[in-house]
Amino acid sequence: MIDVKGITKSFGKLQVLKGIDLHINKGEVVSIVGPSGAGKTTLLQIIGTLDKPDSGSVVIDGVDVGKLSTNKLADFRNEHIGFVFQFHQLLPEFTALENVMIPAFINGKGRSEAKQRAMELLEFMGLADRAGHKSNELSGGEKQRVAVARALVNHPAVIFADEPSGSLDSKNKDELHQLFFNLRDKFGQTFVIVTHDEHLASITDRTIHMVDGRLTDETTAE
Repeated sequence: MIDVKGITKSFGKLQVLKGIDLHINKGEVVSIVGPSGAGKTTLLQIIGTLDKPDSGSVVIDGVDVGKLSTNKLADFRNEHIGFVFQFHQLLPEFTALENVMIPAFINGKGRSEAKQRAMELLEFMGLADRAGHKSNELSGGEKQRVAVARALVNHPAVIFADEPSGSLDSKNKDELHQLFFNLRDKFGQTFVIVTHDEHLASITDRTIHMVDGRLTDETTAE
């Protein structure tokens, strides 16, 4: 589903990624862990097409994303990839429903189709009654679930999440983590998650460890 080969990345004289090879299967929930500065977020941004490597290749669903033009890459990202960040990044002037609909509009969907899909997701998240509320009227956990719905609205092949529960309390963390597995079970969704949360890492299908720009080992959930 995702094949990463020989990825390197430097910023000036600092080499952040030192030859990364990685394969992720469809429907896997994979966590990437390691100390600060290990290169986790840089790797996630490159696999997620938000940044380009100095060398190596990233293939997602059979497409070598490094060979796409800027416009084609933007279209691919919108159609095939969803993102969830530590801070939800909802647009405050829009309601929860409107925030979820925005990527569908960018993808050329009509308002009726976008609204139907967005409401289906909000209902799955247990947020149907919050659809008309703006972000300042939502709790932290609700905001992050809206962000997950937004990431899913275009039926992406994979969700990339960077510290998705880092700003949540214990109860909301547990609910968000369980949501990832519910989405995998219902939709066959693939998740690649950078996290410092030891509990989340321990329950993912596979935990990939990074140190100093390299993958060191991995563990598989029993």
